[in-house]
Amino acid sequence: MIKLDLKFWLAGTELTKLKDAAQGWWENVEGWLRWPLLQMDADSCHLVVLDLLAWQRDITRFKGEPESLYRLRVKHAFINAVDAGSTAGMKRILVRLGVGYVEIDERMPDRDWDVVLLRFSDSQLSQNPELLRVLIQQYGRTCRRYDFVTITPVTMNVAVVDFNDDQQTLVASL
Repeated sequence: MIKLDLKFWLAGTELTKLKDAAQGWWENVEGWLRWPLLQMDADSCHLVVLDLLAWQRDITRFKGEPESLYRLRVKHAFINAVDAGSTAGMKRILVRLGVGYVEIDERMPDRDWDVVLLRFSDSQLSQNPELLRVLIQQYGRTCRRYDFVTITPVTMNVAVVDFNDDQQTLVASL
């Protein structure tokens, strides 16, 4: 906001009060004018406006979805639609929406060609079952079947030992 400034010969207590009142009024007007622009931001807009943005971006809120996740899905709807359909794009979508690391395997031997395996950790599957279903439905490839497989981390210890051995090569010739 531009700060109003009076010339030095107009300075006085009454004119300062008038200047402060005018400054406050124009700050209010500026806030009123900026309000519609602020409603286009999915992070901070009113929930009713967010529903309109979601409708515009083809996002439907599923039952029990937290508002923060809903806002995140609406915010990234366009880039998610661009990334949909590719393996790398699906990985980026899942990271962007907070699911995390995923392994995607396609066209495995001894499986039907249209089966895609998505490997998640146990916690990822248990925390996001409905979100994963919605994401696969919306951004998954057409005519593909998706199977969820869990990855269970196992701790493993490896010992490194220094082993010194001599080697000699003897060659005999006639």
